[in-house]
Amino acid sequence: MSHPNEPSRRARGYAIALLSAAILSTTAIFIRHLTLVYHMPPLVLAFWREAFVALTLLVVLGLARPSWLMINRHSVPFLIVYGFVLAIFNSLWTFSVAINGAAISTVLVYSSAGFTALLGWWFLQERLDRYKLLAVVFSLGGCALVADVINAAAWQTNLIGIVTGILSGLGYAVYSLMGRSAAAQRGLNPWTTVFYAFGFAAIILFFINLLPAEILPGAATRPSDFFWLGDAVAGWVVLFLLAAGPTVLGYGLYNVSLGYLASSVANLIVTLEPIFTAIIAFIVFGEILNGLQIAGGMMILSAILLLRLHENALAQQTRSKATPP
Repeated sequence: MSHPNEPSRRARGYAIALLSAAILSTTAIFIRHLTLVYHMPPLVLAFWREAFVALTLLVVLGLARPSWLMINRHSVPFLIVYGFVLAIFNSLWTFSVAINGAAISTVLVYSSAGFTALLGWWFLQERLDRYKLLAVVFSLGGCALVADVINAAAWQTNLIGIVTGILSGLGYAVYSLMGRSAAAQRGLNPWTTVFYAFGFAAIILFFINLLPAEILPGAATRPSDFFWLGDAVAGWVVLFLLAAGPTVLGYGLYNVSLGYLASSVANLIVTLEPIFTAIIAFIVFGEILNGLQIAGGMMILSAILLLRLHENALAQQTRSKATPP
């Protein structure tokens, strides 16, 4: 029998996931600005992003909810692994933005929709029926059209960038599944999870950046590279806004939505991020979507609508079966 408040919980989950998508859509814009204008090494950028997120949450939670900073020792190993996954995902994501640009990298990371649905079905026994598979196909197909990755020349000239983008999608899928595990099985507060995940990720990325540059490109070649921005105050402000704005609110709200929705559902909803990114790019840079990109956006919206209608139909069917004649 479903919980009587289940429909309202799902509606709240959809609203939170949509808000998360709108906020996250500014992430690639900030990263692209830092890599283009300041030529910031991707792994150094990723380190500061994680560090500023952790510091921001330390201050906010310390003042508003000190109890949320407390965890039991049994959760520490999980959070360390979660931080490692986040460090790898954000490193790949930052590399992808640097190589592919904001729009294409944002779309490629949402190959995670397919990964999440399949891995969620495999590891968490989440429902995977033909409707959800159809929504995944529509979502990924729409993403491809929005980013124009169906152009064969893009695969021939930018194979490394596309592979990096797809790997970032796999990392995002694993992050989503672990976030659902924290919300549903371990009882961890979403903001507590984000704080510790980014904190451990920052520590991990600090040591990754100490590896020789010939082993890992994009890392700090010497300790002074950690302060790549030097006295560029505007650059530090953009870096801090990247952490305190879209990262804290976007990731936090996404983790909150995982407490209401299946990871595959939440991941599909936030595939609206490329559309929000395109809107922001139009307002800020005057970029205009072509016909195929508009069609791709409609496909993504259709996938979300199909998913919502199907979930509501299943809930109505469950309620009907549970109601005595």
